[in-house]
Amino acid sequence: MATIGYSRVSTTGQDQRMQIDALKLAGCDYVVTEVGSGAVEKARPQLRNLLDGLSPDDTLVVWRLDRLARSVKELTEIANDLARRKVSLRSLNEHVDTTSPHGRMIFHFFAMLAQFERDLIAERTRAGLEAARARGRVGGRKRLLTPSQIRQARSWLDAKQMTQEQAARALGVSRATLARGLSGKPEGVT
Repeated sequence: MATIGYSRVSTTGQDQRMQIDALKLAGCDYVVTEVGSGAVEKARPQLRNLLDGLSPDDTLVVWRLDRLARSVKELTEIANDLARRKVSLRSLNEHVDTTSPHGRMIFHFFAMLAQFERDLIAERTRAGLEAARARGRVGGRKRLLTPSQIRQARSWLDAKQMTQEQAARALGVSRATLARGLSGKPEGVT
């Protein structure tokens, strides 16, 4: 019967100390930490290992529910799996404790609110990108080859003045970058 904390941040630049301190203060026997995006399940191997290793009567404690999952569906699946295995779930910020019917109801309510918040953020991001595009701004990485450089390379290659490797070297790019430019594919796409 252990109380295990789980702390996650998305990037290495973020600090987990606040989460870890809160989890230890909440009585966790130990805390599993992880750096990785919640949007990508494979980016959370520590969570997978932790969930697989939990035993009946253990308690999993998180600082916030969004540290555990990125969608209501995933959060509900994890909570249902834990309940089936008789493992309790506590969230410190949302004051959720799934050992009681009241706690389970609060859990589902906060999970819906978290999903709503993520959906609003995604909607605002899409709207911001569309507004920027409407003003003529294009996101993404700056192209390494200009259209005139691509025409020049095509001219060298058609006239058999240079090989593709020589043309790339003359333009100061890799052969792969030149090949993408000649094919019309955006850079960074393979």
